[in-house]
Amino acid sequence: MEARLDLFGNPVAGKILKHFTAAGKAVKDAGLPESTRELVLLRASQINGCGFCVDMHTKDAAHAGETAQRLHLVAAWREATVFTDAERAALELTEHGTRIADAAGGVPDEVWANAAKHYDENQLTALVASIATINAFNRFNVIVQQPAGWYQPGQFA
Repeated sequence: MEARLDLFGNPVAGKILKHFTAAGKAVKDAGLPESTRELVLLRASQINGCGFCVDMHTKDAAHAGETAQRLHLVAAWREATVFTDAERAALELTEHGTRIADAAGGVPDEVWANAAKHYDENQLTALVASIATINAFNRFNVIVQQPAGWYQPGQFA
C-alpha cells in the first residue's frame, strides 16, 4: 500500500502536522500520566481504524514500559481488569469524544463527571486536547491511506 500523499515530504503537510504535533506536546506538562495519554491515543486510533497511529502508539507505549497485556486489552477495556478506574474513565471519555457523531448529545454528562472525579482541570484539558488531536491525526492518515508498520519508537519526538 502506498500513501495517496507524502505527508512527510510535502511542505504544506509538514507545516500543518508541525502544529498538530506541537499541540500534542503541549499536553505533556498538564500532569496527565503518560501511560494514560498513550492508552487514549491508542484507543481513539483503534476506533478510527488508523493503522499508522495504532502502530505508533502501541510501539511508543511499549517503549515507555507499558505491558503487552494492557496494550492487547485496550480495545476490550470494559471487560479487562488491568486498568485503573481513572484509566477507564479516560478511555470512556475517549470513546465518546471519538464517536461524537454517533451520539445525538455528544459526550454524556455522566461520562464527563466520571472523568472529572479522577482528573483535575489541567488533566481534563490535556485529555480533551489529546482526544481532539489524535482524531485529527487519524483522519489525516486514514484519508491518505498512510501505511503502517515502519514506525520506530520516538521517531517523531
